[in-house]
Amino acid sequence: MNMSVKFSVLSGFAFRALRANKMRSFLTMLGIIIGVGSVIIMISLGEGMQEQVLGRFSSMGTNILTISQGGERQRGTTVTAGKSSPLTLQDADALASISGVTQVAPVVKTSSQVTYGSGNWTTSITGTNSAYLAMSSLSIKQGRFINEAEVQSSVAVAVLGPTTYQNLFGAGVNPIGKTIRIKGVSFEVIGLLSPLASSGDVSDQDDIIYIPVTTAQTRLLGTANQSVDSIQIQCQSTDKIDAVQALATSLLRTRHRLAEAASDDFRVRNMAQMLAEAESVTTTLTLFLAGIAAISLIVGGIGIMNIMMVSVTERTREIGVRMAVGANRIDILAQFLYEAILLSLAGCFIGIILGFGGGQIFASISGYAIPMSLTAMALAVGFSSLVGIVFGYYPAHRASALNPSEALGYE
Repeated sequence: MNMSVKFSVLSGFAFRALRANKMRSFLTMLGIIIGVGSVIIMISLGEGMQEQVLGRFSSMGTNILTISQGGERQRGTTVTAGKSSPLTLQDADALASISGVTQVAPVVKTSSQVTYGSGNWTTSITGTNSAYLAMSSLSIKQGRFINEAEVQSSVAVAVLGPTTYQNLFGAGVNPIGKTIRIKGVSFEVIGLLSPLASSGDVSDQDDIIYIPVTTAQTRLLGTANQSVDSIQIQCQSTDKIDAVQALATSLLRTRHRLAEAASDDFRVRNMAQMLAEAESVTTTLTLFLAGIAAISLIVGGIGIMNIMMVSVTERTREIGVRMAVGANRIDILAQFLYEAILLSLAGCFIGIILGFGGGQIFASISGYAIPMSLTAMALAVGFSSLVGIVFGYYPAHRASALNPSEALGYE
């Protein structure tokens, strides 16, 4: 008997044995089905989360430095930094002169009730300059963004996010040229932003208004010293970001008159480093979630082993008959091993269908994108095959080791 015929014959025996006990076979597969479905959902969820996080960082640009107010005291020291100096527009102008810097955008943030006619809405207000548009993932749908002349003259103009526009004007109204009021100050609407892609955040990034930074300082916040909350720096390339960060830190320490032993009174965030850290964290989280789900596969494998042990006991006389008519120990071993692997793979394919289906249902309900992960599918099939082989081998080996004469006499 050649190998291909032997395989088909033994596979036929395995299929018939599984069909003979359909309910038991299904219950045996249940652990594999749940395990594979869980692995698919968990890995896909992790990859979706990773795409969202990395996409968010990438949209901000990996060549961006963000400098914000406040520093961190060095551990193990008793150094007093003295009174912290705020970040100012003058700091932003000084940072723009650093070699390797292409654009600088100072930022101030607040929130306020905004009114138009009889409607009102509370939203976030960001004061910045014209460079901010190119340094962010924002795009103009209608009108234009703030220009430098308006920043220099502290003009009361505003660019609306889509959510703010909808709540103030409603659909179908052209907002350009209309006048809104923020804290009692009249602002002319000059632009409307395109919606940003959902990032899974609780906050709505489209619920915002952009105005000139100087207008925010003088007419909304009453900031006399021109302080800002943060300063964004765009570097010529990601390769130069570390050098620019070192020069920016040195420049600000000099401008803020910090002693050599004093800690910084500002924080610098390197987007390239943050991207790498975020990628590492999300990858670890994905593996952790998959590891938890894989426990179900191991439990399913134990279930397969238990049922196969029962099957060997029930079919002892059948094994004796097969050996008596010429089947060798390898044939018996292969038959029961095929049954274990078939149980595992059948459960795997059902689990894949349920996993992807469940993932898409979750995505449609939650609005959180869950990609179809080919990696998860490959891992599930590979691991399920391994489970079938590992947990099916012992029962199969036990069956092949039976004494033919004793098996024939078994009742």
